[in-house]
Amino acid sequence: MRLDKFVSYTLDITRSDSKRLIKAETITVNDKLITDIGFNIDENVDIVKYLDDVLEYEKYIYLMLNKPQGYISATIGNEPTVLDLISEYKKYKLSIVGRLDKDTEGLILLTNDGALNHILTSPKSSIYKKYYVEVAGVFKEEDVELFKNGLNITDGKGNLYTTLPAKLEIINNTSAYISIKEGKYHQVKKMCSKVGKEVVYLKRIQIGKINLDPNLELGEYRQLEEDEIKYLNSLT
Repeated sequence: MRLDKFVSYTLDITRSDSKRLIKAETITVNDKLITDIGFNIDENVDIVKYLDDVLEYEKYIYLMLNKPQGYISATIGNEPTVLDLISEYKKYKLSIVGRLDKDTEGLILLTNDGALNHILTSPKSSIYKKYYVEVAGVFKEEDVELFKNGLNITDGKGNLYTTLPAKLEIINNTSAYISIKEGKYHQVKKMCSKVGKEVVYLKRIQIGKINLDPNLELGEYRQLEEDEIKYLNSLT
């Protein structure tokens, strides 16, 4: 990688500003002063410093966020977005893995690993997303079979759509776990409505084998642990 690109990325500054820092004799590579902006480094091996501070390079970032209500799942918008909650990671240009409605809480993964994002959000990957749901209405045992067989709902464009087999685990009359492989517009809410229930609270608690960390308060986040990243990489 070119040195100016590396400095720009790690310090989250423009390429022009990174070139100025290099020419100003503030950057060393393996303790040697470098003023050549086009100098090539191995970002995984070489030690680059700015004024004696080591510049840490991470190609891929994987974050777990416990999304609160009131934030939209978008990178930009006129309303608060989930990226506003992780502003210190702005330079990594993270994408949202599996969006949640504004009034839905729970697990969101964010990464700049495009291949992984595609795998996790594709219905073909057969990765279940698990939700805890509370409803106005009463869950019945026959609802389990209806969810398993698929329900006719409309997608985000108003087209009729039959959902893939979903898992309904009834907790009590008004609460349940619902696991789906897709992420159609308002899908869980529409599926519940189809069987006569209105969702009053919705929280995603699991994506594949990644569980929402119970220690994360609403709005808090952390980097994924090594075993979690290993699992995600196994999917690609």
